[in-house]
Amino acid sequence: MELSTAKAKVAKINDAISNFGRSLDLDQLNEDISINEAKMAQPGFWDDQSAAKAVIETTNHLKQKYDRFHDLQEAAENLAVSLELLTEADDPELHQAFEQDLAQTEQDLESYQLNLLLNGKYDHNNAIVEIHPGAGGTEAEDWAEMLLRMYNRWAEQNHFQVEVDDYQPGEVAGLSSVTLTVRGENAYGYLQAEKGIHRLVRLSPFDSAGRRHTSFASVDVMPELDDSVEVNINPDDLRVDVFRSSGAGGQHINKTSSAVRITHLPTGIVTASQAQRSQLQNRVTALNMLKSKLYEREEQKKAEEKAKLAGTQLEIGWGSQIRSYVFHPYTMVKDHRTGHETANGKAVMDGDLNPFISDYLQWKLQQNNE
Repeated sequence: MELSTAKAKVAKINDAISNFGRSLDLDQLNEDISINEAKMAQPGFWDDQSAAKAVIETTNHLKQKYDRFHDLQEAAENLAVSLELLTEADDPELHQAFEQDLAQTEQDLESYQLNLLLNGKYDHNNAIVEIHPGAGGTEAEDWAEMLLRMYNRWAEQNHFQVEVDDYQPGEVAGLSSVTLTVRGENAYGYLQAEKGIHRLVRLSPFDSAGRRHTSFASVDVMPELDDSVEVNINPDDLRVDVFRSSGAGGQHINKTSSAVRITHLPTGIVTASQAQRSQLQNRVTALNMLKSKLYEREEQKKAEEKAKLAGTQLEIGWGSQIRSYVFHPYTMVKDHRTGHETANGKAVMDGDLNPFISDYLQWKLQQNNE
């Protein structure tokens, strides 16, 4: 890397950090942390465990934001020192170390910027992800399996844990449905960008004539809710079925008859869990998923009512595809909301989703401000 290029990159990093510092209001951030720590030190803090847990989680989040900002400042200062040394003497080992530190700092900077865009009520929660193939039989079921692999790769690269709660295999290949819980800070905030219809265009590996096929799959993303969120569920409205696991989906799937499926009769919503070791654990997991689905349903109703009052119309359903993945006659992945696109479809299918997520979060912020 030329020194002029390195200087420009370090200057860009410093500008970004300065902008972060102005927008964060570090003094207020520090004061909020101190106020919460004072609350935590008071007698009776744990009398209301749900409220106490919320305060601790908020404080940890504020501390992380504060500490990561100072880590970025320190990294930028170290880069400046290394750059100055390289200007005086072009040491190959120092140059290699500088490039590694620069790449890491740029990656940390991108991650921090994404975190700052996550200010929704449940953005910091774990995420429940469901993938369902559209019409098209084996083609669509294989496409759903490809999306599952893509999200697993993304989670692995970004240090999230994935638990397969329910996996139903396709008749020939792929899957007919899968439910995941993605655990980690901001999992829902990131993965909300994936909610919608995903369209694939490719030469079919299942067509002996080698023709081009178009397949669809839906991805639904909900925040995993804790006990602080109240969703009233009448036990009389539930039908609970116990069944044996399908056995597909890897080592995380339990193969005994302890799998649980819960149907919410008034809405027809179905949730299932077969990942836990006991029927009781699977029942709790399925109930929690139902809770998230019912909450999401109510939030969607509110959003639709708000949109009607504002004179706008929300596009929901199979016609509202959010992203297209084209692998023939050319390669392109394009997000239809933000316009972000790339010709490196292989990287996307290997989990390189952060550019799409970043553009979506900025697009969403702009939409909310309009």
